[in-house]
Amino acid sequence: MKFNPAPIAGVFTIDLQPIADERGFFSRVFCTEEFKAHGLEPVVMQMNNSFNRDQGTLRGLHYQLAPAAEVKIVRCTAGALWDVVLDMREGSPTFGQYFGADLTAENRRMMYIPRGFAHGIFTLAPNTEAIYLVSHPYTPAAERGVRWDDPKFAIRWPGKPVVISEKDQKHPSFDPAIHLR
Repeated sequence: MKFNPAPIAGVFTIDLQPIADERGFFSRVFCTEEFKAHGLEPVVMQMNNSFNRDQGTLRGLHYQLAPAAEVKIVRCTAGALWDVVLDMREGSPTFGQYFGADLTAENRRMMYIPRGFAHGIFTLAPNTEAIYLVSHPYTPAAERGVRWDDPKFAIRWPGKPVVISEKDQKHPSFDPAIHLR
């Protein structure tokens, strides 16, 4: 695996390094030792699967507060999506900054998302599916969401959303009393 640091400290895109032959290829997609060697948390407690029928589906922006804050590793297994992370770490020099990358079934790229980041996806193709490796079980009391179009963060999405859940539409604009506590 090739670990590519993003402009925000702690975030990485990860490219596979396939070994090809006449059958196709073989590649490692997760290795505790390789993650540790890059200073990343390799804990996986849960694996989630997201399927999205429509191009233009937006999910997010979601995260969990400490002590249930999660590390996520996201990979697109069918279709294509734009994966975005938003730094919500109080006191971080990059607080409020975001980074996005195309994850597709073809490029097999993954996104490593540290604790303290809100996360969202925007599907670039119909029938898009993603796998999430997560370091902490879902904890409803710690769950938070911030508005996908919050002007404070001015995320430039790759298109206008066509499908957004009612829950995601109701996420509030940023308020430290809600989002950081």
